[in-house]
Amino acid sequence: MQSPVNAEEMLQLAASAAVSKGGEDLVALNVSEPLPLVDIFLIVTGNSERNVAAIADEIEDTLLEAGHKRVRREGRQEARWVLLDFGDLIVHVFHGEERVYYGLERLWKDCPVVPIDVAETAATTDSA
Repeated sequence: MQSPVNAEEMLQLAASAAVSKGGEDLVALNVSEPLPLVDIFLIVTGNSERNVAAIADEIEDTLLEAGHKRVRREGRQEARWVLLDFGDLIVHVFHGEERVYYGLERLWKDCPVVPIDVAETAATTDSA
């Protein structure tokens, strides 16, 4: 990974933001070996287009407020699969049907899973 501390910090911020808006089934993968310009993929599921958009917006706002620069955003208008590219971290927020259809976890199954402490993230969010 190019800057593991930065990528992992962004991951925890993004995970916290996703959980705060009802994001489910969070999975983080270390994709730095096959993709040298990216460190981590965060994959999140929302239960409707409105929920996918809310999750993506919250993640984007949280990372921007923390001083991270967004490189690219795609899919926000349809809100079935929103991609947020923050350089070291790429977030994929899927509607449940799209997540199953595209199966990113299957495509990147050889990449190690990066732990996310969702319980701690959720507890922090609940107490705020």
